[in-house]
Amino acid sequence: MESFELELDKFWMHEVSTKAWGIQDSLNFAVPYIRDMGADITKIGIEPDFLPYEAALALKKHLPGTELVNCQRPLELLRSIKTSRELEMIKKASDDVVHSMLAVVAAHGPGATKHQLVSALAAEEIKRGLSYEYCLITAGTSLNRAPSDYVLKQGDIVSIDSGGQLGGYIGDLCRMAIVGEPDAEQEDLIAEVDAIQTAARGAIQAGVSGKEIYTAANAQIARSPNAKYVDFVAHGLGLVTHETPRLAPSGYPYDNPDAERPLEPGMVISVEAAIKHPRVGFIKLEDTLAIELDGSVKAYGDFGRGWTRFGG
Repeated sequence: MESFELELDKFWMHEVSTKAWGIQDSLNFAVPYIRDMGADITKIGIEPDFLPYEAALALKKHLPGTELVNCQRPLELLRSIKTSRELEMIKKASDDVVHSMLAVVAAHGPGATKHQLVSALAAEEIKRGLSYEYCLITAGTSLNRAPSDYVLKQGDIVSIDSGGQLGGYIGDLCRMAIVGEPDAEQEDLIAEVDAIQTAARGAIQAGVSGKEIYTAANAQIARSPNAKYVDFVAHGLGLVTHETPRLAPSGYPYDNPDAERPLEPGMVISVEAAIKHPRVGFIKLEDTLAIELDGSVKAYGDFGRGWTRFGG
């Protein structure tokens, strides 16, 4: 079936065979391919999560003397360093996700439902050449981020957190919008979130350990009047929304083996801070920072970060 994907230029591998059907057929191509690499091969790197058990048994049988080695970690580390082309893809995806959000907010207003906003966002992302991935959306004072038939009314605040994919690479950002004008408290709250984001962003540099992002963010959170309502996370971004470098402290769904490692050119980091205020609602910003190959740090999709007004 991959012959169609090959026609669509979906593969990054230099050599692709589309003549196999099932595991055994695939191994009939894979085993000779490995043998032709050289007789001195003693180890084969695998990602166990993606290798069928039947395939592992067959590799051991047909390639005696070789050892199957779990190489998920080194492959993740390799994937964490993007090429200039990969960085360009993530930048375009990020820019277009935010452009899509702003277009939806400009074209809607009171009376629109969360479902309608999400459908319009998907259409805007597709129009810009992205594959729509998801949208988490709140409205009013609710902290519920599921699309629903909730109808926007004057004064409602809306958080839009969406991912769109371009050539396999994710743009993942969150922006805020409001029906009408923000009051002083709402301005203060988004300023608090922005201050946390600014502190975290300032810690992102080549050669600095990943944990410093959390150190900087936590110091700013401690100064926030709404610290008890704050959520913050920093994570790698690329082919998936949470990839290496893994930086989140213990208690997150995955470990943080990269917290002590220095950040490197080619890495892309997402930083996201939210205040889940029980009375005002859900206020969040999510930004994408890339350490370019020359060591400079650039923010992708870095616009629309204040209160965007519905209806333009």
